[in-house]
Amino acid sequence: MKRREFIAALGGAAAWPLAARAQPLRKIPRLGILSPGTADPPGALGFYEGLRELGYIEGQNIAIARRYGNWRSDRFDELAAELVENVDVIVVMSTSPARAAKEATSTIPIVVASMADPVDDELVASLSRPGGNVTGTTFLGPELTAKRMGLLKEAIPKISRVAVLWHPGAYGKRTTEGLLNETKSTALALGWQIQLVAAENPSDLDPAFAAITAGSPDALVMLNSPMFYTEHKHIVDLAAKSHVPAMYAAREFADAGGLMAYGANLPEVFRSAATYVDKILKGAKPTDLPVQQPTKFELVVNLTTAKVLGLAIPTSLLSLADELVE
Repeated sequence: MKRREFIAALGGAAAWPLAARAQPLRKIPRLGILSPGTADPPGALGFYEGLRELGYIEGQNIAIARRYGNWRSDRFDELAAELVENVDVIVVMSTSPARAAKEATSTIPIVVASMADPVDDELVASLSRPGGNVTGTTFLGPELTAKRMGLLKEAIPKISRVAVLWHPGAYGKRTTEGLLNETKSTALALGWQIQLVAAENPSDLDPAFAAITAGSPDALVMLNSPMFYTEHKHIVDLAAKSHVPAMYAAREFADAGGLMAYGANLPEVFRSAATYVDKILKGAKPTDLPVQQPTKFELVVNLTTAKVLGLAIPTSLLSLADELVE
């Protein structure tokens, strides 16, 4: 090689690192997580596992900004407004802060994990065609209320006085009204007298159970709520202290010592939300992603708790259970 050619080649090679440094770094996607409580709900572990299974590693190829509402609905608007400043997708961990996220942006995609009734809560136009920037997954909680009450009746046929624990701020007005109306009409059909007891935040749970105990109910039905789900261990402990058999909305309650639970597997519902984040980051639009509904529901019965309560669960019901906890 001639001297002039050698120097030219050497100069080109030396310029490579400079050229590489001059190229803009590839931007990694940034998620905004909005949760109503003080931490992510228990089922959110399924969401993060789903992200990892799809190849997303926080701090390496995806960034995550988290905001927590501390069960104060008056903070949701402020937190949603913070997130829209610098995220590519917003992931909301329940219905109530989802409304704040939707009001904060009409352009940033929003994936809501574990919605109750997204149509009645005015988050989407329909399950099949969401119609805006919001999609996600639903656990079909309100639709299962009558089923849960019927299973409780089958487990303990002679009950007539039933306490109902509910969370006034869990969902929108229409969904909440529908949930309460379904509860009342089902109780009437079963011949039950019900006592509605409200709890709006974790600090209300102890007083709520004091009111439940004072009413001397034969059993307890817990309506769906993200706050109840997060506080499931505390609620199960309070029910045990009150010596009241209870029907819950998620298996985590029965696993923690509650008598019975019937509902969708919530970690799997959250895991499905991760697939929607992946599709959106790859170019899909929320309006083209139908709201996913669970296809399997679990009945879990805790036989140890039944024994402590002195209950003999009918074998006809036990044969229907997906899992018996002993």
